[in-house]
Amino acid sequence: MKQFVEGAFSIENLTLFYGNKLALNDINIDIHNKQVTALIGPSGCGKSTFLRTLNRMNDLIPNCKVDGSIYYGEENIYSQESDVIDLRRRIGMVFQKPNPFPMSIYENVAYGLKCQGIKDKNILQAAVKKALVDAALYEEVKDRLKESALSLSGGQQQRLCIARAIAMSPDVILMDEPTSALDPIATAKIEELITELKKDYTIIIVTHNMQQALRISDYTAFFLMGEIIEYGKTSELFSHPKNPKTEDYITGRFG
Repeated sequence: MKQFVEGAFSIENLTLFYGNKLALNDINIDIHNKQVTALIGPSGCGKSTFLRTLNRMNDLIPNCKVDGSIYYGEENIYSQESDVIDLRRRIGMVFQKPNPFPMSIYENVAYGLKCQGIKDKNILQAAVKKALVDAALYEEVKDRLKESALSLSGGQQQRLCIARAIAMSPDVILMDEPTSALDPIATAKIEELITELKKDYTIIIVTHNMQQALRISDYTAFFLMGEIIEYGKTSELFSHPKNPKTEDYITGRFG
């Protein structure tokens, strides 16, 4: 009998259609707890679609059909008993472009907690501070918490979005190309942050940057045309790829 690990994913025979278009084909993969897993591959190969299956964001897309199972711990998140709202609290998401709400820095981080019914100011203040500290942003904004989040730089906005996700006490953070809109200095800060965060969270990141995958991830999955071509420890996949298509992609021969 299969052993399910708390905080990890086990994906079995996952297939996804957008209408008649096959977007993911028979995905089978185990994602490890408190590790960074990078999803690489050319544009349109299914990376972001796969990422969104992990917190059922694809449910929001019309004519999207999912077959197969995704176990998060022992729970099949696609079963009828699964609580999708709670699932999305436990599995947070950070998008490609920073998307702070048009409100203060403080209110951005406190927003989800308030939506959960938390009103105690002391609890909110402690949670906001901890999230900003954990997102390596607190020292930069501690005297500006009442200012608009839109006044922050792009890199700061992205760390604010990470803080907003952390504030909900998730187990997993999904990141869809979180540094693609950032300059090299802001990118380096996010990469350092990801390395720190994996002590407490399982992190799954979509990236087009091969060097980024090599720098920050423990495991890498190479997607091509909706299928996983190769998956394994990042150091091994990059130094000794088993599939010629993987080697062609990571050496820049295509993609």
